[in-house]
Amino acid sequence: MSTAQSGAAAPLPDATALAEAVRHGDTSAVALMEASIGRAQSDPHGAICHLDPQMGLDAAKLFDKRLASSDPEARKAPFAGVPFLAKDLSNTARGLPVHAGSKALAKRVGPTEADSLIFQRFRQAGLLPFGVTTTPEFGLALTSEPPGGPVARNPWNPDFSPGGSSGGAAGAVASGIVALAHASDAAGSIRVPAACCGLVGLKPSRGMTSNAPDFGNHLMGITGELVLARSVRDIRAALVAVSGHTMGPYGEVTLSGVPVKGMRIGIVDAVPGNTGTEQAEAVRSIASLLQEQGHTIVDVDTSALNALAEAADGIVSTILSVSHATWLDEFEIPDREISPIAAEVAKAGRAISGPALFLAGETAARVAYGCWKLFENIDAIAMPMLAGPPPKVGAMPPDRTDTDALWEQMATIAPRTALANTAGIPALSLPRGLDTSGLPLSVQMIGPIGADLLLLDIAQNLEASAPWHYPADIAGANI
Repeated sequence: MSTAQSGAAAPLPDATALAEAVRHGDTSAVALMEASIGRAQSDPHGAICHLDPQMGLDAAKLFDKRLASSDPEARKAPFAGVPFLAKDLSNTARGLPVHAGSKALAKRVGPTEADSLIFQRFRQAGLLPFGVTTTPEFGLALTSEPPGGPVARNPWNPDFSPGGSSGGAAGAVASGIVALAHASDAAGSIRVPAACCGLVGLKPSRGMTSNAPDFGNHLMGITGELVLARSVRDIRAALVAVSGHTMGPYGEVTLSGVPVKGMRIGIVDAVPGNTGTEQAEAVRSIASLLQEQGHTIVDVDTSALNALAEAADGIVSTILSVSHATWLDEFEIPDREISPIAAEVAKAGRAISGPALFLAGETAARVAYGCWKLFENIDAIAMPMLAGPPPKVGAMPPDRTDTDALWEQMATIAPRTALANTAGIPALSLPRGLDTSGLPLSVQMIGPIGADLLLLDIAQNLEASAPWHYPADIAGANI
């Protein structure tokens, strides 16, 4: 029976709609939280590694009281009373643990005592954290299968991974546990899971969102933090809510309005190596839509693009290796307590000299300059996000010891991904239907630093032309 025939209302599609329903009294923060907790407790996909139902219910009850008392801050919050999950890596939420998928770190680090700045702003926006999502051990994979579990699986097909390192977050949103989940991206860790699970994911421009006060995952400027979501408008609302006044080591990048027509957009339908036929067609399919919307399709210097991306891969692997080694040494974690590949990455990081790390930073500046030149006559570039379908569960085993093979496999799964991290430019993964096996297809769009809203405006028009769906409705959305 169709929705129209049954008379039932269509389920609410995203976090913005849930918040509107809470504000208008059609549902409550407690009702949404109870639904999310119930979905989380029965989750078969390993999306969550830590759940605190009481934290969520207490926060929801308090939010409903604030609304009942006409608290103006609660009423204007863009995500009023919406359940939220933190990632087990990067910036922290008060009362929730961050163990980076590591049993060794879990022995040494308890729940966080205070919110990082971005979580202060998530809460101000009305989001209510109540759990932590699964990541790979120390974020060193594009699958999310930490030693000791849980193994995160893709809600579209559990034989496949939801990606990494924000794989648990992507699985939680795609399966409807929550409408929004915290995510971070140092080498594609927002965009790859978004692509694997058919979500929208933006790595913001460098300096757009905060890593204060600890800068613990700044990684020499390559990381960006925001959320994974089901709609472009949710990403936009989250970016507006948390951006600006970042109190960090980089210059402020501010949001500004941009025209939504007359853009010069490059279409690159292949990646270095082999591109899946359906992945290439997903990118080509947007060209006519973009032209219909008033944009001009222009040529891209792919040789320059690929050279910049290749340099970026080396820079990111250097930074991640040194950071990883520093982290383990700070907590005095011996090799016997971590996986073989984590130990080998740390070993490689310790072998990188100060001059070599300095050279990586200097080369990164040249890559950023190269991107400025690349975008002198182009406003945005669309390309495949993944070279093929999502990786299968078990595709990146932690018991291997070849670090070169690790980095090469990451670049093969998601080519050109590290470029946005190295150059500090915004990069957006956008759903583009399903392949013949029923797995999500996606498109990646990149632009110059500060072009975050431009990418979102282009994406919103593409979204309207071809709406997408998910394996399950959001918990609490059927009101």
